[in-house]
Amino acid sequence: MKIEPIGYIKNDFDGKFAVPRQSNIADSIKSKIIFFDDYAKAEAVKGIEDFSHLWLIWEFHKNSHSATSLTVRPPRLGGNKRVGVFASRSPFRPNPLGLSAVRLESVEYNESGEPMLIVSGADLIDGTPIYDIKPYIRFSDSYPDAVCGYVDTVPFPTLNVVYDDKIANVIPRDKMESLIEILSGDPRPAYQKDENRIYGFSYAKKEIKFTVKGDTLTITEIKDGEQ
Repeated sequence: MKIEPIGYIKNDFDGKFAVPRQSNIADSIKSKIIFFDDYAKAEAVKGIEDFSHLWLIWEFHKNSHSATSLTVRPPRLGGNKRVGVFASRSPFRPNPLGLSAVRLESVEYNESGEPMLIVSGADLIDGTPIYDIKPYIRFSDSYPDAVCGYVDTVPFPTLNVVYDDKIANVIPRDKMESLIEILSGDPRPAYQKDENRIYGFSYAKKEIKFTVKGDTLTITEIKDGEQ
C-alpha cells in the first residue's frame, strides 16, 4: 500500500522538544491544517463543522530511524522501564504513524475558497504530514471504563512555572499562556532530572531557556530565535 499526505500542520512547535506527549494535554495550542491542492476543496470538508473533534493520522517525519527494537522506554515510566512497542505510544514504531484526537475550532476559507482547519490540542510539530482526517464519534470512540495500564498508575507530572514579568513581555500574551501550559507538563526528557542544567528549545520563533528544581520550573530567558 502506498499512501501520500493530504496536507500538513502549521503551528508554533518549531522542534520536537517540549511538544506535549499526548494530544489535548495543552489544549490552548492552536494549529492549522493546510491541505495540498488535490484536497483543498470545499467538498472535501463538507459537513465537518458539525463535529467537535477529529482524529488525525500523521507521520513522525522527524524520526531519524524506524523502530529497531520490539521494546521501548515510555517517558511516563521515567524512561527506565521497558514495555512492548505495541504497549506504548512511542514515536519509534515499525511504521512511523501517529494518531491524535483534536478539537475542531473552526473551518476557514481563503480568497480562492480553499478550506483550512483550525484545531486545538494537537501534539504535532510544525510541518507534520497529515495522511488522513476522520471525525471523532463519541458513542464508538469513547470508553469511560477503559483500563489504561501503567498510565493509570503513574501520575502525570505537573510543575509550577515562575518567571520575571520582563521576560514575559518578549512574547505575545496568548503565546505566553500556551507556553506556560506546555512547561507545566515538564517537557524534559524522562531520563534528565539535573537541577543544575539549563534546558532550551524553540517555540513560536523564540528561544526559551529554563531550569527545574523540585516541582518548580523557572523561565530564565526568552529571546528571538533564528528566522
